[in-house]
Amino acid sequence: MMNIFEKATKQKIRFDFRGSISTEDLWDLSVEELDGIFKGLNSSKRQMSEESLLEKKTTEDTLLNTQIKIVTSIVETKLAEKDARLLLAERKEKKEKIMAILASKQDSALERKSSAQLQKMLEEL
Repeated sequence: MMNIFEKATKQKIRFDFRGSISTEDLWDLSVEELDGIFKGLNSSKRQMSEESLLEKKTTEDTLLNTQIKIVTSIVETKLAEKDARLLLAERKEKKEKIMAILASKQDSALERKSSAQLQKMLEEL
């Protein structure tokens, strides 16, 4: 079974956004812009017809469903990447804070040493 991105590139699926854009171009859009495209696609889907067990799906229905899946997947990926970047930034900030406190404690420990101990440490270097 072909994944949605293979299908999109093979079928050259385009999206309405300031004209026509390719699937690859979707990655350059903001989450808000993608949400606008998603809303447009959902609106088109509702206008086409209500789902029925008796009606066969048209190629237009299939295309619309694929477009919706693509936009949804890209938004989910972008949001997950944003969360990962925030977590990484928080970890980096915490690590820097811990390193600063550690350096301060090491400096404090050095300051409590006697002159003779400091002199001996210098000679060992």
